[in-house]
Amino acid sequence: MWVILGVIAIAVTFLNLYLFTKGKDYKLAMALGLSFTALTLCAEYSMVSDWVAAEDWGALMDVVPTMEWALWLLTIVSILLNITPVILEKRRK
Repeated sequence: MWVILGVIAIAVTFLNLYLFTKGKDYKLAMALGLSFTALTLCAEYSMVSDWVAAEDWGALMDVVPTMEWALWLLTIVSILLNITPVILEKRRK
């Protein structure tokens, strides 16, 4: 599920940037991009929680160390890309 939500978050983020470059209203796409990023993080956390409940320590040891930095990085990139139009619009004024 987190992969699907992540792909949607990426697509909506690029839609946000596209709408901004075309001069159209991008705010809904920005909100959706940030929302799907949050849902992706929740789905990832839920998956890890299931592994803990099942005591699947091997899966946790394999996935969590790598995914931790990846989720931090991708979340920061998502936030920056989604708020870029707001920052650029303020600079133009």
